[in-house]
Amino acid sequence: MAGASELPELIREFTDMSKEYLRQETLDPAKELGRYAGFAVGAALCFAIGAVLLSIAGVRLIIDALPEGPNWSALGYIIATMVIALMSGLLIKFAAEDRKRG
Repeated sequence: MAGASELPELIREFTDMSKEYLRQETLDPAKELGRYAGFAVGAALCFAIGAVLLSIAGVRLIIDALPEGPNWSALGYIIATMVIALMSGLLIKFAAEDRKRG
């Protein structure tokens, strides 16, 4: 009857090993994925801030290149808006093409 007394111990050992295996194969990789996702979000935020600062610098450059006056200043804002919209459209187009290929 020694085999009957070992059965609860074997079941307990099996459940402990199963829990450890599930933790090892699911939770640990999910934590790593979360870490990489955090870096990706941080990088995207830095790129977004850089894009905003570059577009502000572009607007200032265009406005300074035009003659003085309120109408010229408005034209500078319109030109800068069109350039930014064109750049955004190209980025979206390239991203869509890349998504189709990938």
